[in-house]
Amino acid sequence: MTIPNSRIPMPCSLVIRAYNEARHLGRLLEGIKQQTIKDVEIILVDSGSTDSTVSIAENYGAKVVHIPSAEFTFGRSLNFGVKSASRELIVIASAHVYPVYPDWLETLLRPFQDEQVALTYGKQCGYEGSKYSEHQIFHQWYPEISNPDQVTAFCNNANSAIRKSLWDVHPYDETLTGLEDLEWGKWVKGQGYKITYVAEAEIVHIHNETPHGVYNRYRREAMALRRIYPETNFNLYDFFRLTFTNIFSDLWHAAREGVLLKSFSSIFWFRFAQFRGTYMGHRETSLVTPQLRETFYYARERKKMDERKRDVEPIQYDEKK
Repeated sequence: MTIPNSRIPMPCSLVIRAYNEARHLGRLLEGIKQQTIKDVEIILVDSGSTDSTVSIAENYGAKVVHIPSAEFTFGRSLNFGVKSASRELIVIASAHVYPVYPDWLETLLRPFQDEQVALTYGKQCGYEGSKYSEHQIFHQWYPEISNPDQVTAFCNNANSAIRKSLWDVHPYDETLTGLEDLEWGKWVKGQGYKITYVAEAEIVHIHNETPHGVYNRYRREAMALRRIYPETNFNLYDFFRLTFTNIFSDLWHAAREGVLLKSFSSIFWFRFAQFRGTYMGHRETSLVTPQLRETFYYARERKKMDERKRDVEPIQYDEKK
């Protein structure tokens, strides 16, 4: 089914998970305020913030839902938020992202005009402080071309949207250590629904992790992946091979882009932490499917090219927010 490019009213609820996100939350909320879709119910799921996260959200008219930090999992906090939402279309965003364009919500929600679309997710890019390898991962996972009906269940809840009526049937798995979005995507694909990738629905994702933080993130995601796909495996050979090939790829691209000296040390520690965490999380497992291996781990050849230019002016943010 072809999705028309017409603007229609698409009210939505927007669920944001947060813990001490005062530094970044204001910019996301300001970006939401400037969207072409104005009928947005904002729900902040706070897991015990001790900074001004809650007051910032309330100043923008958000409904705040509290979850005890001791009860937090990624899936459980999302279930709290979606349960509190009053709209059929649910947008999910991390508290440390912000939209690039004022039609972010409009483009992210437009595919739902097709009743077979259960989930959409948008493009992510890094900011000026992102590690070079993180930029490469964003390039790998979020291409410039949209895909109205992708084959895999891959998606990401830093920038996504779902149908609440389907969530009512299958809430997010609260026992996973991460990748609750992938598990939900796998379920909807199994039910015969579509997952749509929308390159135009672009956000900036702010990660500023230490080596230990990168290690922990990939370790817990690997633990979740083997729960979702029991046949997965990542052995010592994979660790050495993928660490080496991704470091080499990053160094080569960084040299081409003239940022090798600036990025040299972070490329080594980031990729080592990424794949060491992946290896530790995958221990005591078996096979990984080729499609998942390519989606999550492989460094691909990427031609140096200008980013696609849109005819929509980006949002001009106040740097103080």
